[in-house]
Amino acid sequence: MSRDELVALGGQIDHVKVISSEYAYEPGSKAERGAERRVALCFGLAALFGLAFVVAYLFWPWEVNATPPTEKSPALYYTPILGATLGGSLLFLGAGLVIWAKKLMPHEVSVQERHEGASAEVDRQATAATLMQGADSLGLGKNKILRRSLLGAGGALGLASIIPLGGLIKNPYKDNELYFTAWEADMRLVRANGSPVRPGDMEPGSMETVYPPVPGAIHMEDAATMLIRMHHDQAEVFQARPINQGNKENGGQARWNEYVAYSKICSHLGCPVSLYEQETGRILCPCHQSQFDIAKDAKPVFGPATRSLAALPITVDDAGYFIAKSDYREAVGPAFWDRERRPADDKQ
Repeated sequence: MSRDELVALGGQIDHVKVISSEYAYEPGSKAERGAERRVALCFGLAALFGLAFVVAYLFWPWEVNATPPTEKSPALYYTPILGATLGGSLLFLGAGLVIWAKKLMPHEVSVQERHEGASAEVDRQATAATLMQGADSLGLGKNKILRRSLLGAGGALGLASIIPLGGLIKNPYKDNELYFTAWEADMRLVRANGSPVRPGDMEPGSMETVYPPVPGAIHMEDAATMLIRMHHDQAEVFQARPINQGNKENGGQARWNEYVAYSKICSHLGCPVSLYEQETGRILCPCHQSQFDIAKDAKPVFGPATRSLAALPITVDDAGYFIAKSDYREAVGPAFWDRERRPADDKQ
């Protein structure tokens, strides 16, 4: 049996009666060709927008500069451009499919009587033939412009869907971003306004937020550091952790006299620990109420945090200003999968 005969047989078996079946335009007419061009135009625009999304995703500047961004900063338009290009691709692809269905496919009105029971073999063959008949009615076989434009639009949109997955594949060890900060040896500890700090600038029990003297340091997530001057009685009972004790390998004690410097990133979940109780000598995290005891080298004594805050080794230069001996001797912030792997010698 031919396909048409199988389709007709399938209709009879399923008690389907075709009331009407007609095309919006006469096949081969000028109106039909115009509809084909409109569909192809929509698919072409969908492909262009999809490719534009890929190009923008890969090459448009997305990192906001360390300095406060201005209205002219291209990074501010990264997300809107991605939304506009991907949305445009989906919009034109949908518009093309709607025009195709409305103008180029047959409009059929059918009535089917409901019946019960499993489908027989002939029913399955008839159903398959009907599906193939429907595929032929799409016109992909005879309309090359529709087939090619649809493939282009679908390919570009598919590429736009796959490319962002590459952002999830990242070498965690590249540049060792998780292990090191902007602090380096002999860098002065400066305030947000760039002024350096002397020991005499601080009273016992006081705290200063300091940064490395590099451009945009105040906007770096891991650069902010608490410089604290302990009370005399706190300094006398200070218990340094082994990593912060003085030896030839690590460059000496992390503290300088009664002064200590700790990362402002909580070791629990990375919140900013910016509260300091000078009477109790405790650093408080406002997010989950972890508390760190200065006299015990910022050891957690309350709350969910389980690790001490990272200490910045400090000393004083010849001009009397605080400087860093090195970067933090351990990774700052919360734990991660390979935290203990941190290279000890240099920033790679």
